[in-house]
Amino acid sequence: MAATYDCIIIGAGPGGLQAAIHLGRYRRRALMLDHGAGRTRHALHIENYLGIPAISGKNLVDIGLGQLRQFGGEFRREHVETVMVADGFLIATDQGRYRAPFVIASTGVTEKIPPIARMNRFFGRSVFTCVDCDGYHTVGKKLAILGDSLESARLALAMQQMFTQTITLVLPGGLLPPDLVELLTEEGIIVRAGTPQEFLGDPILTGVRLHSGEEIFCEVAMLSYGYTINDSYLAGLDVARDGNRAEIVTSGVHETSVRNLFAVGALKPGNPQAIIAAGQGCQAAIEINRRLLAI
Repeated sequence: MAATYDCIIIGAGPGGLQAAIHLGRYRRRALMLDHGAGRTRHALHIENYLGIPAISGKNLVDIGLGQLRQFGGEFRREHVETVMVADGFLIATDQGRYRAPFVIASTGVTEKIPPIARMNRFFGRSVFTCVDCDGYHTVGKKLAILGDSLESARLALAMQQMFTQTITLVLPGGLLPPDLVELLTEEGIIVRAGTPQEFLGDPILTGVRLHSGEEIFCEVAMLSYGYTINDSYLAGLDVARDGNRAEIVTSGVHETSVRNLFAVGALKPGNPQAIIAAGQGCQAAIEINRRLLAI
């Protein structure tokens, strides 16, 4: 028999945790399922969260899990394999089966990280992936933007406007149209064709070596290779998507096109910030409680 809850939250990110805390305070039976791969947990410093001057993503998640338990929520370290509509929802994991009339998806995305040697030495300290999260840490420094799309060129122009004037953009050869290369050059952004091979420096980042052997001097680097959405468990549901980006479209209360299935955080279009996801989780939980009162 599948254990039954009022709501099952998939993913222990800020959105899912905030929803679980709210539901616990409403004295609802909430179960959170997470297999530990969320990118928030790997963030070394979150500094733009109201009321918290600075905190690591791991500490933020651990504190949230403590709050979840404080209000009666249940947490299980399990990998969700499928979500099916069956008298509410039936969730199958690698360890069990669970039922609930409401589900909140909060599993976020996974950054596409290319195989650049010595990445782990600098990742999160001087090599970043999110301009909203870490752009501030590049202020006044020599920046290398490493990417594989036109979006990388737009990122370079934005970074120049906000944070630093000294930027080298590294992209595969022939990717940019000549007029865009000319624009970037006029703005003082150096454009190099190539593929990154290795980060240089010890213990401080000093540059990146390309496969061609060319070395690009930099103090910080921003990766711009896109991401994949962590929602394979929803493959059996007819969830509306946002065009080619495949992000999940939701209503104002973060309900998907599948009745009583909610999605919060980076699964949705918009800015994937921890504080935004937490607000969305709060809204979703309030709406779910309102519907439970009406059942």
